Formats: sequence, structure tokens, C-alpha cells
Amino acid sequence: MYPEPAHHVPAERAVEVHRPTPLPPAVPVAAVQPGTVPAVASIVLPDGRIVTGYAVEPAQPEPVTVKPAVSRTAVNVALGGVGFLAVCGGLLLLTSFIAALTAFITQLIILAAVVFGGWIAVQVLGPSGHRSGTTVNIRKAVFKRNHFHG
Repeated sequence: MYPEPAHHVPAERAVEVHRPTPLPPAVPVAAVQPGTVPAVASIVLPDGRIVTGYAVEPAQPEPVTVKPAVSRTAVNVALGGVGFLAVCGGLLLLTSFIAALTAFITQLIILAAVVFGGWIAVQVLGPSGHRSGTTVNIRKAVFKRNHFHG
């Protein structure tokens, strides 16, 4: 029912052997003995027993560094937020300034067009006495330009 196992020649592979490196033996930490032998103290307990031993000074904890009331991360986030709002406000003011400047320039262009257009209208539609060319006054028979005087 099952196929018979096929026997294969094992392929030669390079086997790398890892050998553990022994660690040097740990140096035991010896308790530091005080330079002088402390005085022996004896205490009489209320039930009459006497306990004798060395007086040990209580261990002084290392001074704790004073932490600021507000974390530096919170201060940095707050300053970043203030800076972002300042930039946004500056961009808003810059946009408003550009819009106002554009409106002002547009009004100046319109004003110049109205003034210049009015000047042209006065030149075209104004009295014709200032024009160059032949002027004829028939009643007095004066012809300027052709030098006829009558």
C-alpha cells in the first residue's frame, strides 16, 4: 500500500562544528569591611534577654534628581503647537495681504483707464478749434493755411 522507501546515497555536506567558549569564573564580590572595628552594643529586652551586636548605620538612599513639574516631551509638543499656529496665522495674514494688494492694484488700473479714457474722449469730442488742418470762416472770407484773406 505504501511505496517502498528509496535508499539514497547521503550527500556529503560540510558540517561546521561550534564549540562553546567557556566563560571565565565569576569573581565573588566580597563585602567591604570597615576600616575600624565598630563598637559592640548590648541591648536588654523587656523579657530579660540580652542581645549583643554591632551598631549599623542605616543605608542612605542616593539623592533623587529633581524632576521638572512638566515633562520635556510635553513642553516640546506645546512649543511645536505654538510654532505651528504662528506659521498658520502668518500664512493667513500673508494671504490676506496679497488679496488686499491685488485689489488695490486692480483699482489703480481701473482709475488709470478711466482718467486716460476721459482724456481721449475730450480730445476726440472736444471743440474742433485746436485741430490742425484748414479752418474756413466763410463770413469773413478768411482762409487760414492757404493765406487767403478777404
